[in-house]
Amino acid sequence: MDYGSTTYYHPTRQWQPGLMTRAKHALGRGRDWLDDRGRPAWILAMIAGFIFVWPVGLALLVYMIGTNRMFSCANRRQSSTRQYGRSSGNTAFDAYRAETLKRLEDEHEEFMAFLTRLREARDRAEFEQFMADRREAPAQGQDSPRDQD
Repeated sequence: MDYGSTTYYHPTRQWQPGLMTRAKHALGRGRDWLDDRGRPAWILAMIAGFIFVWPVGLALLVYMIGTNRMFSCANRRQSSTRQYGRSSGNTAFDAYRAETLKRLEDEHEEFMAFLTRLREARDRAEFEQFMADRREAPAQGQDSPRDQD
């Protein structure tokens, strides 16, 4: 039997998020849902957590206190966007504010891109140094890590 000429087809799978990513997104959606309904929803979720699985209730209590949702939960995410979207009544000021916010968002995106390029350059430099050290090691007569096994 000649297997050398046989071509096997392996379909490629499309990337799917892992378990931790899906859990993180699910918890984020749950948090947003509770934030939309306010403090009473958080308190009810905490009480239900204590009734059914007490560590879940305790974790919710700690989270609520740590993120200050226990004492002032006024739809955080929406209130911050409404504050900037609301008109002040002065069209000149509203135009200036919109232009300034757009400029700040653009600067933020540029800065994040710069940080990404900086990290990539640092990683590239570290890798090149590693490869240079690795090439020099056998030339200097040192044992390579593969020879030690």
